[in-house]
Parts: sequence; C-alpha cells; structure tokens
Amino acid sequence: MPTLVTRPEPQASGWAEALAAQGVAAQPLPLIAIEGPPHPEAVARLWHTLAHQRLLMFVSPASAEWFFRLRPQPLRDGSPAPAWPAQTLAAAPGPGTAQAVLALGAAAGLTPDRMVSPPEDSTQFDSEALWPLLAPLDWPDQRVSIVSGGDTTGARGRTWLTAQWQRAGAHVEAVQAYQRGPGMWASAQQALARQALAAPQAHVWLFSSSQAIDHLVAHHLPALGHASPRPDWQRMRALCTHPRIAEHAAAQGFGEVRQCAPTVAAVVQARRSAP
Repeated sequence: MPTLVTRPEPQASGWAEALAAQGVAAQPLPLIAIEGPPHPEAVARLWHTLAHQRLLMFVSPASAEWFFRLRPQPLRDGSPAPAWPAQTLAAAPGPGTAQAVLALGAAAGLTPDRMVSPPEDSTQFDSEALWPLLAPLDWPDQRVSIVSGGDTTGARGRTWLTAQWQRAGAHVEAVQAYQRGPGMWASAQQALARQALAAPQAHVWLFSSSQAIDHLVAHHLPALGHASPRPDWQRMRALCTHPRIAEHAAAQGFGEVRQCAPTVAAVVQARRSAP
C-alpha cells in the first residue's frame, strides 16, 4: 500500500527514500511548490539588522533554505557578508526545521547553543510546543522576526505565536523568505495520482500541511481532466502530522483519517499498525 508523500520537493523525495529504507512503500507526490519570495530585499534587510533581533523563528526547512540562500554577498570594497550575531537566538517548531537551520546557518556563524526547539521526543511539533521554551525569556521591547512563507499577497506568520510574544511585550514582524503555490505535476506524477484515485483504499496520502489538501482539491485533481477517476472521498485514506491537518482532511471528506507525529519513525509506526 503506497504512501504518497505530499511535502514540497526536495523534502517529498527525501521522506519517500527514508520511509522506503524502513520498509514502507512510499512515493513522492508533492502538492506544494516552493519558489523565492516576491520581495527578496526584505530578507536582505533582515540580515543587515540581525544584531538588533532577539530571535528569528523559522517555520519550516524551506524558510531556512531561502533565508540562508538570500544571505547578502560580501561587498566589492571588502566588507564581509553579514554573520549571525552571538546574542541572537534561532527557533524552530520541530527537529527537522532545527536541523536545517543549523546545517545551513553554520557557515554564517550560527551555533547549536543559540537554537531553541522542542526535543525530539515531544508529542507534537508546533508553536504550542515551542512557546513553553520561549516564555521564560525576557521579551519586553525585544524584536522578533518570523521567517515564513506566503504567496503573492505577502508573508503568512504564526498568528497564535505572534500573539503570545506581543502579550509578553515583544515587537514581532513576519518576513517572507519564500512563496508557496500548487506547482504542476509531471506526467508520471499525474499517472500516480490517477492510480491512487482508481484504488483509493490501496493508497495513503501523507499530509503535513492543510494547504496541501487545498491544492489537491482546488488545483491538482481538476488539472487531471474529466477522463480521470472521480475522487471517492469516503474510500480515500489520509495520514496527517498535526491535529488541525487531520480536521481539515476530515472536513474535506476523507473517509479514513489518522494522525501521527511529523517524524519518519512515527509515520513508519503508523503505517505498520494500519489495518
């Protein structure tokens, strides 16, 4: 029973390979495409003001990838590229994002002791799990930037987490480091989707984003054309990495919705225990 990994590339292929290595049949079928931000100068400004930031919150591996990709280059006069200040913290909602931030930020001087993230044995990885680690810090008049994605209309920050920081006295800004869209399926991916629609109970859709479900319904399935099998939602199976995503899948009509933590080990366990 194949697991369809719907994360953006290259995460989708990476997860599919990791699941296959654990004996779980998996294939990448990305529902979200990642591109650079519409206004990269906003990221450059943030780099030049890092010394005035108490913390940068990275919402995903993609936010880390594009933030460090858009790091300003050394100037012709010999001025170096901006480095990560010793007093500035980094935060991530889970270990996957934290690992990406540290790996990409090492060249800029970011060290593991500056990272704040829920431990790998946490039951959930999200803003709610992160905030207890941040709440004890001194926040009045401190500046916080949420490095996030978005679309052509602007950045999508973390509303709940922003509210917590603001109540604690911090000044919070969302900076768009990348933009998300549905992208386009290649012919092989369209064929895989048609197979999943033709045999809905023999495939499991692995969702790590509610937006991925929206793109599936509003963009990818209609793009398959009228000759493709119609979705039989009641027979379709979803495995979701957060309660809100599971609620969204159920609201769309997925007949079987299960939930697990957003780790390869948790997905493997959930797939092995599935009936």
